Amino acid sequence: MSPFTSLRRHLTPTQINTYFSILCFFSPPVLGSAVSFVFNGGAVWSVFLLALKRRQFNFDRPMLAMTAAIYAYCAAMVLASIVNGALGADLKYFLPLIVLLFFPISYSTWSITDKITLARIAVLASAAACCGALAIAVVQYHWIGTRAEGGAGNAIPFATVTCLAAMMCLAGALSGIVKGWKFLAAAALAGAVAIVYSGSRIIWVALPIAAIAILLINRRRFAGANLTRVLVIAGAACLVVAAIGFPVIMDRTDFLFSDWDALTTKGDHTTAIGLRVAMWEIGAKAFHEAPIFGHGISASRALMKQGFHDQFGMDQGFSHFHNGFLTALVEAGLLGALALAAIFAVAAWNAARVVRLSADPVERFGATMLIVTVITYIIGGMTGIIVGHDIFDSTLMVFLICGTYLASGRTVAPIGRSVPAVLSGQRP
Repeated sequence: MSPFTSLRRHLTPTQINTYFSILCFFSPPVLGSAVSFVFNGGAVWSVFLLALKRRQFNFDRPMLAMTAAIYAYCAAMVLASIVNGALGADLKYFLPLIVLLFFPISYSTWSITDKITLARIAVLASAAACCGALAIAVVQYHWIGTRAEGGAGNAIPFATVTCLAAMMCLAGALSGIVKGWKFLAAAALAGAVAIVYSGSRIIWVALPIAAIAILLINRRRFAGANLTRVLVIAGAACLVVAAIGFPVIMDRTDFLFSDWDALTTKGDHTTAIGLRVAMWEIGAKAFHEAPIFGHGISASRALMKQGFHDQFGMDQGFSHFHNGFLTALVEAGLLGALALAAIFAVAAWNAARVVRLSADPVERFGATMLIVTVITYIIGGMTGIIVGHDIFDSTLMVFLICGTYLASGRTVAPIGRSVPAVLSGQRP
């Protein structure tokens, strides 16, 4: 038997999906934009597989609902450019939308994977990612002397994806789908420390809220546990994070109060907070000028630059308004913002339904994945970006696809193979 034949037999569709899933969950905190190459490369390959009829579309209800919301957002962005006569100028800005359009294609290919296998991959790859994130954060903060940026090269995306990874560890430890809760708890703690080193204050807010949501979803597992012991462990973990990150926390808090004082007493908009407040004022004014369809992407960027010059006498310009929904309001009006909100509303509704009705640990883990994604992206997006960045978009698709599939999706088989009823995701 030739080596090529042996490799081909080993790399079955399911095995390829396994390696692909490991990379998708491991790479965001550690390798940064590599997740975009992995996810988009897999999506393009899935297009060929579907065209060659080696895969089949998985038209289950959760996928269709999520696809409708995602495609509505993409349509709203294109419509805004058409209405404003800026379709040609905005074409280059539509490229990130392709990542979102891959959702049903990647979902269909991913759903040949056994659910319990995928859930365990998500947990263990995330645990490895948290450990790697902490190692990189320590080097960047203590040796290089910068905020931790991981492989992303930017502290905010690094903190966001590390938050998702840490919460997967916590969810895995509480769900029981992976043994060794102590290791997973340690990995989650490592991720939390890495987030503190990033200095991303908004994710510092998202992290405990997401953790509380996970505890509430898994509260039944504490029914027979020693509550005092649980509280002691949780308190000790918080103290460890606070003790290690105390210099960072104090430094970023001092900056926060200093920036706020400069803004309120001197009207200084050159600080981090001052720039955000200026962008929000410019964005609010721009939204009132075109509330239904918005201005289009390129025009919105020009409006921001002009607003900084006219309203604040500053030569500044950014690609977004440092609030995901405000950015959508300016670029695509109410239609765009509502469509963007619908993506997270559909994910939250699907997750809430599963948490309420299902006792299956894998389905509840998938629902947890969706809830954590909604919390992290919405809270982080209040002062940053929601979509429109390669790492954000690819990671969002990974978590929405896998979360939706695990929570309530239907398993399908590669063409020519059958799937046992127990793996189909359908109850008898």
